[in-house]
Amino acid sequence: FAIEHENPAPRDLEVAHYLSFGREPFGEAVGPHKPRGPVTGIVLRHGYLVAEWGEPWRVDMTFSVTKSFLSSTVGLAYDRGLIRSVHDRVHPYMAPVSILEEDPGHRKAERLGQLKIYEPFNTAHNRKITWDHLLRQTSDWEGTLWGKPDWADRPGDDPHEWLGRPRNEPGTSYKYNDVRVNVLALAALNVWRRPLPQVLREYLMDPIGASPTWRWHGYENSWVLLDGMAVQSVSGGGHWGGGMFINARDQARFGLLTLRRGKWKDRQILSEEWIQMALTPTPVRPSYGFMNFFLNTDRELLPAAPESAFAHLGAGTNMVYCDPENDLVVVCRWIDRSAMAEFVEKVLEALVE
Repeated sequence: FAIEHENPAPRDLEVAHYLSFGREPFGEAVGPHKPRGPVTGIVLRHGYLVAEWGEPWRVDMTFSVTKSFLSSTVGLAYDRGLIRSVHDRVHPYMAPVSILEEDPGHRKAERLGQLKIYEPFNTAHNRKITWDHLLRQTSDWEGTLWGKPDWADRPGDDPHEWLGRPRNEPGTSYKYNDVRVNVLALAALNVWRRPLPQVLREYLMDPIGASPTWRWHGYENSWVLLDGMAVQSVSGGGHWGGGMFINARDQARFGLLTLRRGKWKDRQILSEEWIQMALTPTPVRPSYGFMNFFLNTDRELLPAAPESAFAHLGAGTNMVYCDPENDLVVVCRWIDRSAMAEFVEKVLEALVE
């Protein structure tokens, strides 16, 4: 069924970008793309591999499933006390950011008065934003990051509202927005003071036995100077290229970790408290928890699945379905989004106790 319902978009994902998100304002790609493989999937039941198809070892873009890895790096910081509470405001945690210039050297006269130091939370609105607001995509953060204005991602139909609309109070409205996701990545980088891919590898991916083939990319212009080193701030998706490049088997391992509420064998990788928060519905968007935990609240997302099920979702479609009631993890990549719910239904119908 999955193979018969492959996403009809081009397998060359750079071409696909310019047929979709690339048509938005400032939509040019600034991170890497790679051509994708065929429809691929994995089924884990009771922690065991029971089915797979396609090319499960192939490393491909995972788009917004990257957001689940990003929120996990914030969870790792929370569990270690680097973030005291998700309800803390982010601004006090942030040092001024020194962005590395593409053309370093002497300051040019026409740039006199332009700041090289960036403070992403230093406005009256942005100073109110908490970690929880960013994790739930309810911050309505204002600004431009890595050449992308906040309004340029999935802009509304009325261009007159793009630049001058009143801001929503943080926490009162939900907007899926990759600029704001990337702000969270930059904030997490500042808390950790080391590249987020290193954090993820040491504290999560290596402990769960992930392969050495995954890579987490940022943008060609998302480099900062941190403690005397050039460090790339990664992206939380593949919206303009970049994000997590990973194989289906490693996706399945991550899904199993979240299904087991952060525990891998006898080791607690992410605290159960963190996973519980990640699975708590967002008041203004009950079908969404922390990024990118999509919840099956009222069985709206996946009608055939239990309400306790959740999924890490990204464009493509990339789906990591997690079902605690059936002790089931299903990875499916490159299926048409319109067929996703029926695919899950067919998997559930095939279960044997």
